[in-house]
Amino acid sequence: MFANDLDRLAALHSNGKLSDEEFQRAKARVLDGQDPAPATAAAAAVNGLRRSRSDRWIGGVCGGLARVTGLEAWGWRLLFVLGLFLSGCSLLAYALLWIFVPNE
Repeated sequence: MFANDLDRLAALHSNGKLSDEEFQRAKARVLDGQDPAPATAAAAAVNGLRRSRSDRWIGGVCGGLARVTGLEAWGWRLLFVLGLFLSGCSLLAYALLWIFVPNE
């Protein structure tokens, strides 16, 4: 597996598609077993999602979402209530977030 990746990197480097510095960094990632894809802002936000201990009415889900997204907690609460009246799926979403998102 590593040999194939290193061969492809070497081919890219020899064709001039990768600079010496890029080749060394990519080679180090392959050899260290790191994921070559950089973390995106969305992935960082999801990984940083925590239920709020201070801004909570029921479970702190809306307060946690407010901190991550920038939308006020009352806006999230309104969206969940509207979703409850429109389709009811927001109750399931809130319950799943309450169960699976850890406290801060």
